[in-house]
Amino acid sequence: MEHPARTADIERLVQETIAVAGAPGATVALSVDGEIWTTGVGFADAGRSEPLRADARFGTYSITKTIIAAIVLRMAEDRVLALDDPINESLPELPFDTLVAIRQLLNHTGGMPDYGALAAYHDAVRDHPETPWTATGFLHRTLGKDLLYMPGHGWRYSNIGYLMLRLILERETGLTFPQVIRHYLALPAGLAGIAAIDSLAGSASLTPGYGAAANDGSELVNVIAGYHPGWVSHGLVTATALDLARFLDLLFGGELIGAASLAEMTTPVPVTTSHPWMAKPSYGLGLMMDPGNRFGLVAGHTGGGPGYTTAAYRFPNVQGRRVTSVALVNRDGADTATDLVYAMVERLAEALNDQS
Repeated sequence: MEHPARTADIERLVQETIAVAGAPGATVALSVDGEIWTTGVGFADAGRSEPLRADARFGTYSITKTIIAAIVLRMAEDRVLALDDPINESLPELPFDTLVAIRQLLNHTGGMPDYGALAAYHDAVRDHPETPWTATGFLHRTLGKDLLYMPGHGWRYSNIGYLMLRLILERETGLTFPQVIRHYLALPAGLAGIAAIDSLAGSASLTPGYGAAANDGSELVNVIAGYHPGWVSHGLVTATALDLARFLDLLFGGELIGAASLAEMTTPVPVTTSHPWMAKPSYGLGLMMDPGNRFGLVAGHTGGGPGYTTAAYRFPNVQGRRVTSVALVNRDGADTATDLVYAMVERLAEALNDQS
């Protein structure tokens, strides 16, 4: 059966977009009512000699947050933990006394700072990409006795909050983060392609990802093989575009968590930042969201780091169809993946309108 998207048109769109971005290639996936089409466009190498396969594996960066949130919510359903439990009990090493709930880490309302503002972090990643800080090192360098604001009375995106969630998952289960992903998501949901990595050997298993060797961007270098995933403090999940489309389809189809948990996950909190594609930028529990989109409550996540930009979003009502759009781009810098995700859905909407 022919996919509802005009796939040749979508492929041209992807090719044009990555050409403007100076990216060698991208993999994309579009799910329309569960029927998934996926392809690779462009090349896996900067020399543009090896075509990028649809099943190329990427580090998803902050899309990992959505996966962490889904597992936390499933554990809450199983009464292993509760969303309003204070994190202080599980993490006695924290330097502050203020009580912060798990829920507030999930939606970034816990008053946490972020190490992205630390010059020492960027210097260390640049000078020693193969030697990440430990979890204790991240906490020590980022946190103090005071929070940025009283929990529940502000919003600030924080990777360190999701590091705390990772630590809670590991301590509650007695498993490593890759084992948590395997035992609580990949195996029970039939998503064997989704896996977390925690070593340089794991990085070497990924498709090459490129960054500019100089400020003028004239030369691209593969920055993935020497980048230790431990620099992604909350953990790094790897996946293909197809894997992520299936994950979001299952999540929003109610097959990973129950209806009440999904309602909690998609309760939006207004954020303090703007977004070029979002009318009302908001955040749920591990989800970037837009309740003002013409296709309904759009929810998903973006990711970005050395070598890649990534994006995966659910659009609940595109001409009456449930759509998941995913893009993984093998060059860092501009948010090319998000541009692709939204542009593909717009093209799909045009195709569906013409077919009606």
